[in-house]
Amino acid sequence: MHRTCDAIVAGHICLDVIPALAGQDFVFDPGKLQEVGPAVLSTGGPVSNTGLALHKLGVRTRLMGKLGADHFGQIVLGIVSAHGSDLGEDMIKVLGEVTSYSIILSPRGADRMFLHCPGCNDTFGADDVDYDALKAARLFHFGYPPIMRRVTERSGAELADVFRRAKATGVTTSLDMCMPDPHGYAGTVDWPAVISSTLPHVDIYMPSLEETLVMSYPDKYRDFVEKRDDFSGSLASGLLSSIATDLLSMGPTIVGLKLGTMGLYLKTGTGKNLVRMGRACPSRIESWAERELWSPCFKANVVGTTGAGDATIAGFIAALLRDQSPEECMTMACAVGACNVEGADALSGLLSWEQTQARLRAGWPRRDLPLIQAGWKRDAATGVWRSSTDSTTGSGSCNSEEEEE
Repeated sequence: MHRTCDAIVAGHICLDVIPALAGQDFVFDPGKLQEVGPAVLSTGGPVSNTGLALHKLGVRTRLMGKLGADHFGQIVLGIVSAHGSDLGEDMIKVLGEVTSYSIILSPRGADRMFLHCPGCNDTFGADDVDYDALKAARLFHFGYPPIMRRVTERSGAELADVFRRAKATGVTTSLDMCMPDPHGYAGTVDWPAVISSTLPHVDIYMPSLEETLVMSYPDKYRDFVEKRDDFSGSLASGLLSSIATDLLSMGPTIVGLKLGTMGLYLKTGTGKNLVRMGRACPSRIESWAERELWSPCFKANVVGTTGAGDATIAGFIAALLRDQSPEECMTMACAVGACNVEGADALSGLLSWEQTQARLRAGWPRRDLPLIQAGWKRDAATGVWRSSTDSTTGSGSCNSEEEEE
């Protein structure tokens, strides 16, 4: 008998080992011993980051990742189980394989360096998902295929199989990406083929804009890098709308593009498509159909950005599972993402659902979003912007404002 849950999160998981280097001059010098401080051990990847964030937000969650039957695997299970005694029950433990880990070096005055071992994430395949368990869930989220070799081999045949079999259970399916390493195996993958074969079985697709450009639109990515400082107004909205429309045509019903400090962009399909999106389908189809929204970030005291995108997705999913409106889901997504960056790791800054809602009700200010020239309207009640093509814009159904230049 499978435990009833609202969300199952699968995909990449690893152990992060972070030695304290603050206040020290650290250089690689062969043959020299350099003293460092205590190491912080934490879990990384969406199974941990998104899954435990959902748990913290009050969503009944199960985790499906793959670990080696080794010491690092025991540490990962211990960290996960500390958040909930049953959260590690569905993790796969494999003899003869090693648990994925990263050694993260953050020297003073220099960018972080990652020494990453993919471990058994590279062998995770379609048969490692418990599809019977998915029948008892409302939503299935999978993350980080670019650093999971097996699911991206053969033009993503295994990844497409995961989502085809998941979708057949009636669960709502969700997919997140990460930035592929152009110098590693991911740099040899035919990403347009992977994405086009998988998205027909995906209901919610929420990568970052940069990941999407790198994988599917390299020419647009080069143009984006050149004009990054001007990423606002008509340039931004035209690019986002074009990409989201293209992605929606491949199968998803909801496409979200994470934009870092610029917030979260959302575009949705028709009501006809929405009713086919599984057990997490919103009850108010009309409020979700043919929407185009942009939610600015909330102002935050930034300590670290580890797992910010994963937390943003967790906020969105948590609100969707509570049958909230698109504006409310995007607001919660950005709120949880903002809480995340106020902690050094992926989880310590996060609040409960009730605490996050209380912070929003207290008037948490958002960052400015210069979209006036692009013909967008800001909803005064929610702070979310709506495009001129959004199904509710101009309908009189919202309290909108267009500021004067």
